[in-house]
Amino acid sequence: MMQRALGEPVRAGVPEHGRMPRYYLAKTQLLELLDELGEGAVIPTERDLAERYGVARETLRLALRELLLEGRLRRQGRGTVVAGPKLVQPLSLASYTEGVRRQGLTPGRRLIGLDRFAASPGVAEELAIEVGDGVWHMERVLLADEERVGLESTYVPVARLPRLAEDFDPEGSFYAYAREVGGIASGGGEERIETVLATPREALLVGTPPALPMLLLHRRSWDHAQVPFERVRTLYRGDRFSFTTALSP
Repeated sequence: MMQRALGEPVRAGVPEHGRMPRYYLAKTQLLELLDELGEGAVIPTERDLAERYGVARETLRLALRELLLEGRLRRQGRGTVVAGPKLVQPLSLASYTEGVRRQGLTPGRRLIGLDRFAASPGVAEELAIEVGDGVWHMERVLLADEERVGLESTYVPVARLPRLAEDFDPEGSFYAYAREVGGIASGGGEERIETVLATPREALLVGTPPALPMLLLHRRSWDHAQVPFERVRTLYRGDRFSFTTALSP
């Protein structure tokens, strides 16, 4: 009977028939190497690793690809380095800024565009406004210690924050601005999460390969009067983020 340590995944990924794919064996060996090297260390070349573990380079690439997708490795320049732990973002109405700061990192946002347009039927319904009413659309790249980690797209009725384009610092927290300038206190919201692949444009903005899985969050928030004031679509890098929430009985 196979023995395993407390907390180790059941059977450590080994199928019931006991035959482990060669790429997966190489992956487990690579994981041991990453633990030895530590965060930020540059890993050896594909050729050196393939020779060390006695596998074909294509087999090794499969193992490396999985570790990249899982966020254990990351590209840096022309090399590959051991990645740090994933950012843990709470599923709550706390802003991205607050969530990143709690982990000792410096949050940031880079403005891509802030435009005004007439609300379509879908946007009007979600924001409880009339079709054709003015809506702000703000798109920003999310940063953590200057690393690009996501893309945020926010829709807000112009009537709620008429001077958003003039007064708002796009590198700051939208919720803090809405509370301090617009007098909007959040009274709740709803959020939905799904996995997607980034479009070529999104991948370019976030700085990832198009094939990298992303976590997509759809959020609609309302004020204390239960009137919606924002709709947000946020794309997070699947290799850099995990999410947590508190459960109650």
